[in-house]
Amino acid sequence: MPHNKLKSSLENLDDIYLLPLLSSAATLKLHGKFRNILVFLKNIKYSNVEIYEALLQLYLFTGFPNALVSLKIANEYFNFGSNGVYKDNKVDFKVVGEKYCKRIYGDKYPKLINNVENFSSELSTWLVSEGYGKVLSRKNLSLKKRELSIISVLACQKFDSQLFSHINGAYRLGVNLEVIENVITNLELLGKDSYKNFGLRVLAKFRAKKKLQ
Repeated sequence: MPHNKLKSSLENLDDIYLLPLLSSAATLKLHGKFRNILVFLKNIKYSNVEIYEALLQLYLFTGFPNALVSLKIANEYFNFGSNGVYKDNKVDFKVVGEKYCKRIYGDKYPKLINNVENFSSELSTWLVSEGYGKVLSRKNLSLKKRELSIISVLACQKFDSQLFSHINGAYRLGVNLEVIENVITNLELLGKDSYKNFGLRVLAKFRAKKKLQ
């Protein structure tokens, strides 16, 4: 998509949809579009703290190298290293992680932990302490906004069960299904309908299971 067309598309999006799109451009290593979105965010004076947090959490879902590259590029525009506002106070990551994980999975939390424990006790522990305790509980970006970015990232990576779980998590947090659908539909702005189509299929499966319109 040419720069001007992408810019005009971004101008028509509500703020809540910008971080998910940025996160997915980073995930797909579409560095040209990623830079275009960063320029747009800088021009509208979007919160650099929220941008930092959205890109930082990529390491959980796309790997450390992707997060490093994405934050390094974004730092050219926002100079993240110039202050210390991103550091959270020390907490018990296991305790906090359990709290946040239960907010997402509800009564399915014990089943999730048992399922992962069956094939990796390390990942079962890290899922709670590292994922939800160390990263997703950070205060500089709301859990709702985190979940929307995660949904976008998982859709463009085509992870079926994980996407379903995080759609359910966002819904449990009170995110309207129309907002979730828009986050997924916006993936077409990255130039390939397959990401959007995959995400919408998983969303349709979620709606059917929950008997939602």
